[in-house]
Order: sequence, then C-alpha cells, then structure tokens
Amino acid sequence: MKLLRLCSLSGFAAVVFSVAAAAAPAPKVAPNATTFALANGLEVVVIPDHRAPVATHMVWYKVGSADDPAGKSGIAHFLEHLMFKQTTKHPPGEFRSKVAEVGGNENAFTTYDVTAYHQTVAKEHLGLMMEFEADRMANLVIDEAAIATEREVIIEERRSRIDNEPGSQLGEALNAAFYQNSHNGIPIIGWAPEMATLGRTDALALYDRYYTPNNAVLVVAGDVTEDEVRKLAEATYGKLPRRAEPPPRVRPREPEPLAARTVTLADPRVTLPSVRRSYLAPSYRTATPGEAEALDILADILGGGTTSRVYRTLVVEKAIAASAGTGYGGGGLSDGSFSFGASPRGEATLDALLVEWDAVVADLLANGVTDDELGDSKRRTVANAIYAQDSAASLARAFGDAVATGGTLADIRDWPERVEAVTKEQVMAAARKYLKIERSVTGYLTGVKGEGRT
Repeated sequence: MKLLRLCSLSGFAAVVFSVAAAAAPAPKVAPNATTFALANGLEVVVIPDHRAPVATHMVWYKVGSADDPAGKSGIAHFLEHLMFKQTTKHPPGEFRSKVAEVGGNENAFTTYDVTAYHQTVAKEHLGLMMEFEADRMANLVIDEAAIATEREVIIEERRSRIDNEPGSQLGEALNAAFYQNSHNGIPIIGWAPEMATLGRTDALALYDRYYTPNNAVLVVAGDVTEDEVRKLAEATYGKLPRRAEPPPRVRPREPEPLAARTVTLADPRVTLPSVRRSYLAPSYRTATPGEAEALDILADILGGGTTSRVYRTLVVEKAIAASAGTGYGGGGLSDGSFSFGASPRGEATLDALLVEWDAVVADLLANGVTDDELGDSKRRTVANAIYAQDSAASLARAFGDAVATGGTLADIRDWPERVEAVTKEQVMAAARKYLKIERSVTGYLTGVKGEGRT
C-alpha cells in the first residue's frame, strides 16, 4: 500500500497557464461539488464529471499515523493492510477480486492524518463498491493468521523502502530531528522494533475507535449526480450504526526553533550525494490567512521549475548542481515545512550548494520579488488547479484531503482566488519570517567518509 505525506493544497503537477487568462476572474475548482451528511454522521462529497461513464469512490477515515498510540508506531498503516482481509460476509481477497473482475482499480494509503481507500470503476458498479466498503467499515474480521502474515508484509515493506534506501533513511532521520513536539517525527510505517510487536488487540482497538461512519468522509467523483450518490449511500453506509465517538483531533504545535540542526548520513551505496534543508513553516491549517498561499508562491519563485531563481543560479549559470529546487509542504493538521534540495555536478560540494542557496535567499530578502515573478508564479500555480480538474480521481483526492482534515469545499473551490490575491508584501513577509537558519534542519547524504561535503 502507498505511504504518503500530504502536500499542500496546490500539490498538482505544474503546467503553463495562458497569459491571456491573467485578466480573467480566478477560476473555481469543481464549483458543482456538493456535500451532505447521513443520519449516522458520515460526510459525503459529490463531484459530478460527466465526460466518461466512470466513478472514483473514496472513503477517508480521520485517523493516521499521528494518532498511533505511544509505543505502537505503524498501527494505522498496519490496519490499512488488514482491511483487505476478510469480513463476516466476505472471505479474504473477494473485494479485490471483484474490483479486478469489473475492470476497475483500487488502492489505499496512510498519511499522518488520514487513511483512505479508493476504487475507480465503471459507474454501474459504484453501488457494489459501496456495499463492499460499507461492509468492511463495520464487519472486519482480524484473526491471528492475518496478523502474522501482514506483520511480515509491513516489516518487509520497511526493509525494501527505507532500510535499503539511503535517501529514505536520511528522510526519516531528518523528520525525527525536524519535528520536536509532533508525532510527525515518527515514520508513518513505524519504527522497526515497535512494528514487530503490533498485534490483534492493537489493530482492533484502533478499528473500533476510529472506523465508524461519524469519523469518515465518502467522496464520489465522476459520472454521478448528488441524488444518485445519496440513494446508494443511504442504502449501504446509511444502515451502519455509529460505533464510537472519536476524540477531538489535537495536534501539538512545534516550539519556536532556537538552533539550526544538521543530520549526516554516509552510505557506500550513495553514488550521487545530495543536500536538503527544511525550514519549519505553518501548514494551511496552522497559518494565518493568506500566509500558506504566499509560501506556495515563494516556493515557486525560488525553486519551482527551470525558470526559478535556484535552478537558474545553481544549474544553468554556475553549473554546480545537477538538480535543484524548493517546495512547500503545507498539508495536514500539524506544522509544515519549506524545503530546498540539490545534488552536485562535477567537483562541486554539498557545502558549495548551500552557500549558493544562502546567497539566493539573501538576494531575495535584500531586493524583493519582481512584478513579473509574482505574476508568472500566480499563473503557473493557478494553472495547477485548473488542469487538476481534468482528472476526477485528482479532484476526489483534493477534496477528500481537505474535508478529512477539517476543511471545507470552499478551501479547494476558492483556492485559485486566494492565490491570485497574494501580494509581493505577503511573499516577502513569509520569506523574512520563515527562511531563517535557526528554523532549519540540514541533511547531508554522502558516500563513504562523508565524500561530497567539502
């Protein structure tokens, strides 16, 4: 299954937007999306898209790895795996076989804040997907055989994706150093010693506490109407009782950083060294109005593509980097990050890349951003939202992310308008406030003996 860390609300692939559209009003994202709730508390979001007779069906649970009990890291992701086993009505593997039989596809993922299950099928099979998904929301069977099998699966998943990947190991170490007061410093998949202890009691406790209709969001995007979805949802999910009253979702804020931190990982398997620097920044949920949008624009101006300041300086003009860029991670309930990353070219060192990065930041702080940079960045960023509407599955993901983490349809629908409203003053205020060395954690990934540092 996928392990994902939420990106910001603008986390779609970058595309170029027509300059002529700049004078037009900011577009809305899926303005025909609607929402309603069933009597048992299940939230439902419907995003009609009638271009093809297909529907994406997603169920989001408001529980992720940040909700794992102390000493039980990885249990939310472990439960995600167990959900594909059996229920009181269906044997192991039947749901997955049925999806394949009707020509659909499916998957699931766990983040710090949510666990989601999704299928894309021809619209005539939407009711069948709801029947199966509603069944495992209420009737999951977890036996010791499934525990033993899936525990080995997730442990092997950790070995292959993290323990055998130096870059992933560094990322894990960086997160642990970066988040001092948040559960986000603990890997979504879990720490290996704790994963080995996860058992049936742990999984059932999480399931019984959080997998209840009043803690879930159903999102359906595709060739459907609200009335169609409502009837199907009432006939399936609507029959389920509320099994629990989950606690409020409280996420601790990070303390104001006082000192820069550095993490170095040397591994003989590393053939191309790299450096990353992340600065503590608010997320869309913790930022003041307009601040997160300004950080998205700042990330695009500094390192969002081949025309960005970082790419032009490090890759094109000085030719000391093979790759370089920046990004803003503003999704989720906890604080987020603003990050720079690069790999050296030729004889350049990682420290030389950081010197140039600091120079780019210093120049920005001293001279500000230009009108052209701001306008171009807005066009590119708003275009992401426009072209995201070409995929019903992408829309389902965006709206589900928002609603399952306490947002509203308007947070997605009106996001382009808020981006268009960002000013140069807001971008500069965000840069001055958050691009401070004491707010950062720097990670070096090198070969043996720290080669590539100096």
